[in-house]
Amino acid sequence: MKFLTRLAGCIDALNAWMGRGVAWVTAFLVIVVFLDVIMRYALNTSFVFTQELEWHLFGFIFLMGAGYTLLHEGHVRVDIIYQRLDKKAQAWVDLVGCLVFLFPGAIMVITTAVPFVTNSFSVLEGSPDPGGIPFRFIIKSCIPIGFVLFGLQGISLFVKSLRTVMGLDQAGERTS
Repeated sequence: MKFLTRLAGCIDALNAWMGRGVAWVTAFLVIVVFLDVIMRYALNTSFVFTQELEWHLFGFIFLMGAGYTLLHEGHVRVDIIYQRLDKKAQAWVDLVGCLVFLFPGAIMVITTAVPFVTNSFSVLEGSPDPGGIPFRFIIKSCIPIGFVLFGLQGISLFVKSLRTVMGLDQAGERTS
């Protein structure tokens, strides 16, 4: 169990690091959107590149930040019942949720996205629009990478929930 606890800690650290990077990308997205609005309404002009950059950055933020969001329990869940449960019951819900939904969903997205991304890389896919971003294959590669990070954070959640169900504290001692 100590190995799994250390593994969960490493996964948490990885997604915390990724979350800090995503925060900077989010700040950059705000600047890009601000400039696009100024160009559109003050200068009466717009560029396809800028519009595509907005959704590329948003996609990056969403995909690469999913693990960080799970780390901080920020994903939407129906808390009507969950919040009323004790910690052990919540851990059971999280264990079952990981096994039934999170792991199969992440595996499905990763396995279906890899050929999609491989094909995009093989043709060096870019925007079909004139003036668009020429490297679309890069943003597509964030799909499997983001879901790997999300799945890894699911492993961390699973380990922590298992420890709670088993009644173990951080030091590996039984809590009662």
